[in-house]
Amino acid sequence: MYPLIEIKTVPIEIEMKVSHAKLEYTRGTADLEISRGEGGLSIKSRPIKLNIDTFEARNSVVPTAMRSVEQYAQKGQQASYTATATYAQHGQMLLDAKIGQDVIGQIAAESTMKNYHPNSGIKYLPSVPPEITWDPGEMHIRYEMDKLNFDWRVNQPEFEFTPGDIEMSVTQRPDVIIKYVGGPLYVPPSSDPNYEPIDVEA
Repeated sequence: MYPLIEIKTVPIEIEMKVSHAKLEYTRGTADLEISRGEGGLSIKSRPIKLNIDTFEARNSVVPTAMRSVEQYAQKGQQASYTATATYAQHGQMLLDAKIGQDVIGQIAAESTMKNYHPNSGIKYLPSVPPEITWDPGEMHIRYEMDKLNFDWRVNQPEFEFTPGDIEMSVTQRPDVIIKYVGGPLYVPPSSDPNYEPIDVEA
C-alpha cells in the first residue's frame, strides 16, 4: 500500500542588504584677502614771524593827542614842583643873607647855569626804539608707511558620519503544500472497478 498524501514544505526566503557605516572627512579651506593701506608724507612749516611794535617810537616823534595832553600835564606838574623848590631855596638864601653878601647875584648866576644847556635843541628822534619780538618758526614732518592688511578666512574641517543600515525583505513566505496522491475513493468500495474482496477467512 502506498501513501495517499504527499506533504511538501516551502521554506521562507529572506533577503538582507547591509550598508556599512562610514565617516567622511571634508578638508578645510582657507581664503586670504590682502588689502593695502597707503601711507603718506605731510610737511607743515611755519616761517619765523617778526613782530615790530612802533607805537611808542611814533609817539616819541609825533605823539597822539591823548599822549600830548598827558606829556604837557606831566611837564607842568614837574615845572610847578621845580619852581616851588627853587622859590623855597631862594627864600631860605635871602633869610640867611649876611651883610656884604651878594645874594641876588648868586641867585641870578645859579639860575643862569641851571638853564644853560650846551646841546640845546639837539634831540635824537625817535627817542624810543621800536619794540621787536619774534615767534620761532616751526616744521612738522609726518611720515606713515604703507600698510598691508591680511584677512584670513579659515573654514574648519568637517566630519560627516553615515550610520550603517540593515535592510531585510522576505522574498518567499513559508508554506506547507499537502497533495493527495492516491486514487479515487469509491463508496461503497465494491463500486471500484478494481475492487478485490478481502478474504476474511484467511
